[in-house]
Amino acid sequence: MSGHGAPATTPLEAAGLRVAVVASSWHDEVMDGLIAGAERTLRASGVEDHLLVRVPGSFELPVVAGELAAQGYDAVVALGVVIRGGTPHFDFVCTAATDGLNRVALDHRVPIGFGLLTCDTEAQALDRAGIEGSREDKGAEATYAALATALLLRSLRD
Repeated sequence: MSGHGAPATTPLEAAGLRVAVVASSWHDEVMDGLIAGAERTLRASGVEDHLLVRVPGSFELPVVAGELAAQGYDAVVALGVVIRGGTPHFDFVCTAATDGLNRVALDHRVPIGFGLLTCDTEAQALDRAGIEGSREDKGAEATYAALATALLLRSLRD
């Protein structure tokens, strides 16, 4: 199971952080679960208002995350899913999205919650989507990581 060894999480006090969620539009059931997990975590952490932006696919996540980071958001959560097919397209999209999101985080010094599922099957994606019957909630995990890192950066900058 991919979540084996994950650190324990404690409630965060993130009220006042400006947070944006950028989410791809492929695989509705998985994406709905990831977004719901992100929004639950934001509410539980005291983030009353956030921006949700939908993009066509996972390949487009970095450019929109970069724009949101440039606009002064304290954290951006990137959510998407790529399911392996019979061509190398999977590898190209996963690599481009991952490298692009990393570049955004480093260039803008803004935490990017990495909620991009890269799965071999739809069943694996559903098992990580945070929906009923899922073993993991990667939308919630990515959001928690982004908020925790934003709070850490705030404390280091003060």
